Amino acid sequence: MTTTEPRPSADGPAERPAPVVRTTAGAVRGRREEGLAVFRGIPFAAPPVGEARFMAPRPAHPWDGIRDAHAFGPPPPQDLGLIGGPGLFDLPQGDDWLTVNVWTPDPDPAARRPVMVWIYGGAYKLGHAGSPGYDARRIATDGDLVVVSLNYRVGMEGFAHIEGAPANRGLLDQVAALEWVRDNIAAFGGDPEQVTVFGESAGAGSVASLLVMDAASGLFRRAIAQSVPGTFFSAELARDIGTALAAEVGLRPTVADLASVEPRRLTAAGEALGPKMPQYLDRWGQAAPTVTPFSPVVDGEVLPTTPWRALAAGAAQDVDLLVGHNRDEYRLFVAMAGQLGQIPDERASAALRLFAPGPDGEQAYRAAFPDASPSELYERVQTDWLFNMPSLHLAQAQRAGGGSAHLYELTWPAPGNGGALGACHGLDIPLLFGTYGADLGLLLFAGVEPSAEAQALSARFRSSWTAFARTGDPGWPAYDDERRLVQVLDAEPEVRAYPEEASRRLWEGYDFPPLPLL
Repeated sequence: MTTTEPRPSADGPAERPAPVVRTTAGAVRGRREEGLAVFRGIPFAAPPVGEARFMAPRPAHPWDGIRDAHAFGPPPPQDLGLIGGPGLFDLPQGDDWLTVNVWTPDPDPAARRPVMVWIYGGAYKLGHAGSPGYDARRIATDGDLVVVSLNYRVGMEGFAHIEGAPANRGLLDQVAALEWVRDNIAAFGGDPEQVTVFGESAGAGSVASLLVMDAASGLFRRAIAQSVPGTFFSAELARDIGTALAAEVGLRPTVADLASVEPRRLTAAGEALGPKMPQYLDRWGQAAPTVTPFSPVVDGEVLPTTPWRALAAGAAQDVDLLVGHNRDEYRLFVAMAGQLGQIPDERASAALRLFAPGPDGEQAYRAAFPDASPSELYERVQTDWLFNMPSLHLAQAQRAGGGSAHLYELTWPAPGNGGALGACHGLDIPLLFGTYGADLGLLLFAGVEPSAEAQALSARFRSSWTAFARTGDPGWPAYDDERRLVQVLDAEPEVRAYPEEASRRLWEGYDFPPLPLL
């Protein structure tokens, strides 16, 4: 079935045919929606099941005729209970997890518009490109460019250490999607030489990884990393966690054992281990309290070293980088645990001892923030360790390696819950996409109609991000080690010296090594 939209003509209303584009695997038919041509659920790789289970992605199976690209592909196996929300359970089911979606003003090969490729977050254990919060129509329309989103394997399928399988399979999926963009996006009106990858949280950690992966070299020209997590596993830690994950289903962490387990049942291993991880503090150290048993693994092959070390050595000096964080990142997680303002001093001390850098980290933090309450210290050190300092240091490493980076901080508070969440983790997503009533936006805006102030900030996000994708300049100076200028995104945005100076000094010289097995 084709979908049409009216187009006036001299003889009265006319029907404009649904857009059809030929890809390397076959032709796809999209839909016309609000001035865009939209294609959903296009396979970029074969289903990673059967003998392809836990393997690097393989080419998509070709098809004959025209394939309708009207519906998002099925989400990869994950804890569906954690990502519920509108639309999730309406998605197709099946094994075709590895698909892309395209929003384009016009699928004209002569158009050569810039391309933005979105990589979702979700702690490397959940997420899917069909999430309503990732509806990219406003970005494509406001920026007059092509937007692509993709599914990649998460959790056990994508990131668990499994003997006989390559590490970082989720990252390899992202590379395969970028190869699909290189080979096909011109037919959708995009310029394969003007590709920007952008992602948030685990998606930003993925972007940081892609910057330094040999397999991704040359597949994109620019990168945007929103709230980069500092958690990368050493091979030894990943192996130990992989053994514990497999033990949750009574098996060994091998392809031979785990390939026999139905994919959607295997997600139960990660769900079961997560809450138990604090019990492994003496073995897994800083990774244990995250209750997230998945992260990119510095395996020496797929990911040769951490992004910070590789960028400082010049690994991506030819790639333009835009990176930043939100001021109150960790407050979201404290609020979700129902513990806002309720952290006792002994718990704050434990967090400071575990996460603050250096042997005197707790004392240094208390001296730097003498008026902070225990709850504020608890939140501050984990905001710094998990997101803010990794993001800042990524910009510094890129500069040290001969490249350029633009830095931002979001300080505008989420309006939901009376502003108690501040500029917390994930707030940048509904602002960037303009999806205030979907996914995390439901919590952060809490049914509050977005104000004119919110909509203006949202428009600024999109104009800065799309300008960067087009030119490499988001509209403020690049970061340097002298002036340290950043774009502060608030009701009245301003360019000023990096605001979190106390934290910057505490973390000076830290290079975020792979988390070790103790």
